[in-house]
Amino acid sequence: MPVDEKVFLEDNIGKRLDRCVSDTIVKGCGGLLIGSAVSLLFFRRRAWPAWLGTGFGIGVAYRTCEKDLNTLK
Repeated sequence: MPVDEKVFLEDNIGKRLDRCVSDTIVKGCGGLLIGSAVSLLFFRRRAWPAWLGTGFGIGVAYRTCEKDLNTLK
């Protein structure tokens, strides 16, 4: 990137929010898959391990997002 190009704060925030949304989707679906596998293997197809895995995935993504957005200050 040339030195004379300006990068606006809004562009930086937009890129980070896009990364947060995609990270939330990936980690939430990963948690859902892991929770579903645990449910199928150990808990006789109960729903709560899948929801718990999804919650953990979204929680990790939220924490990562929060940390990433706080570096802008």
